[in-house]
Amino acid sequence: MSRLKIWGRVSSVNVQKVVWCADELGLDYERIDCGGRFGINDTPEYLAMNPNGLVPVIEDGDFVLYESNAIVRYLARADSALFPAEPRRRADIDRWMEWQSTGFTPAQTVAFWNLIRTPEPQRDMAAVEASRAKSEKHAAVLDKHLAGRRYITGDEFTAADIVVGCATHRWLNLPLRREPRPHLERWYAEIKARPASRQVTSQVPLT
Repeated sequence: MSRLKIWGRVSSVNVQKVVWCADELGLDYERIDCGGRFGINDTPEYLAMNPNGLVPVIEDGDFVLYESNAIVRYLARADSALFPAEPRRRADIDRWMEWQSTGFTPAQTVAFWNLIRTPEPQRDMAAVEASRAKSEKHAAVLDKHLAGRRYITGDEFTAADIVVGCATHRWLNLPLRREPRPHLERWYAEIKARPASRQVTSQVPLT
């Protein structure tokens, strides 16, 4: 059996989801740096795998897949804890994975790019504040949801905790003011302690 390949730099929040998932599953894989300063993602060979030119991409034998949450679902498909087959349990996990990709991470994007990847003289601090306010609304939703829950969908760690955990790692390490969120912070501290989170949670400062 050929070795799983993960294309993408680990500083990418979307690559982080895939790496964390693979580490939770104990998969043997090769990760190839690409995107950002590493380039590669604009080459004809890479675009043949992902015409969008984005990371991550996986190669599992002759099967190629892009879109980070789809990859997480694919990798976790055989694990009854990370991604259970029971339709309502799986739908609940899917709900929070979609919430991350359509809400929490997009809300942070402007703040992240301005504060982390834009030289200080060129930063738009009004846009940062608007992004921070949007992100706070999502953080408040997550904090309220986690009151009385160990993990996002109940008592078991799932794929939802991985993908929302990556977004939360970014949020908690942005150099800006945040409201206290005790339930979110308690949950994040627990998932951060998992050995499989190391490649993600060690990415401080953000780059």
